[in-house]
Amino acid sequence: MNPSGLGSSGKVPQNSHTGAKATGGKVGSVTTGATAGLGEDKPKVFDSEGAIGKQFTEDGVIGSIGQNIGGPLHSEGMIGKQFTDKGAIGGTVQDVLGGTKKRSN
Repeated sequence: MNPSGLGSSGKVPQNSHTGAKATGGKVGSVTTGATAGLGEDKPKVFDSEGAIGKQFTEDGVIGSIGQNIGGPLHSEGMIGKQFTDKGAIGGTVQDVLGGTKKRSN
């Protein structure tokens, strides 16, 4: 194959099943929406960074309510601090249901 990527006839090489033939690289070297995050450790759902757990952090939908109300419900207040990932309630959830999932592949 010549350096321009064109075949000897001056046309892009074709594969009858997929159209234009790839001219180099490995399949795994390209990240697409379908392959993004493969092989990475991901937080469990109830982890403070997971889909549900992050809603209870001070920046999340549920946790921010306590932040806005303030006083004892603030993340540093008597009640609110129990729900942080280091508090009695939030810490227990983090220890039991949190952590990371095994690699996705």
